[in-house]
Amino acid sequence: MLVLGFEDYCEAGRRLAEELGVTYAGVEVHRFPDGEHRITLPASLPEQVVVCRSLFEPNEKLIDLLLLAGTARELGARQLILVAPYLCYMRQDKSFHPGEAVSQRIIGKLLAEHFDVLITVDPHMHRTPNLAAAVPVQHALNLSAAVPIAGYLQGLPTKPLLVGPDEESQQWVQAIAGLTGLHYIIAEKLRSGDRNIEIVLPEADVTGQDIVLIDDIISTGCTLARAAEHLLGLGASSVRCIATHMLPNGGAASELAKAGVSELLSTDSIQHPSNRIFLAKLLAEAIRGHIVSSL
Repeated sequence: MLVLGFEDYCEAGRRLAEELGVTYAGVEVHRFPDGEHRITLPASLPEQVVVCRSLFEPNEKLIDLLLLAGTARELGARQLILVAPYLCYMRQDKSFHPGEAVSQRIIGKLLAEHFDVLITVDPHMHRTPNLAAAVPVQHALNLSAAVPIAGYLQGLPTKPLLVGPDEESQQWVQAIAGLTGLHYIIAEKLRSGDRNIEIVLPEADVTGQDIVLIDDIISTGCTLARAAEHLLGLGASSVRCIATHMLPNGGAASELAKAGVSELLSTDSIQHPSNRIFLAKLLAEAIRGHIVSSL
């Protein structure tokens, strides 16, 4: 087995290779003046190749993956495993207006035509029953970041109260609470615009409590910021935020800092200064346990 990675996600790729005990090799990408890419792989490849890349800001990356997959087959790879901790184009699972592309179905089919296995973490899917329905590869593994997040929380000096900012966050908060034994509450989000949000908490005394707000994805940070302000206004001692996916271009970090959040943490599904929780062990265990054993 060999792990192939790209410069924009090489640290995470190297951590995965180290956990697997295999060699890491970087994919060379040359950009021509007209925007086309030329990629170069190692001259020979083993039969089993892991491609590790976060698919945040995906459009150029998808072209790179298609070029890589075709070249890797020619160089001897028989099984291509795509590890994409952040998976793109999953939210558009139906056509909401006439003429809209259902990008989940189209991109899912494209990936399935070129890769045998897909491993991702907490993809942004709501109505699709499972990952295989979105990306019909031979093996589709949808992992949860609950275990590594729980591991981080168990290392804290105090036992915080876990808070989910809305109903959608409940599945992650509940899973982490089950692993840690921590108490949790789920708020209700009332939205009247992209940035006009009101957070309603269930009856709970948060006075003097250390709070950890948990969500799967942070984009603008507005929801978590309003929740943090509300909790601190009710007497919470401190508020941290943890997310599986931290999008770097929505201004969330400054929004949360202004709201009084003392610490922002995320997994390394997307490269960001807040990365403190690493997914390599989770991903490596999935590859060893679910993929290698099935060959």
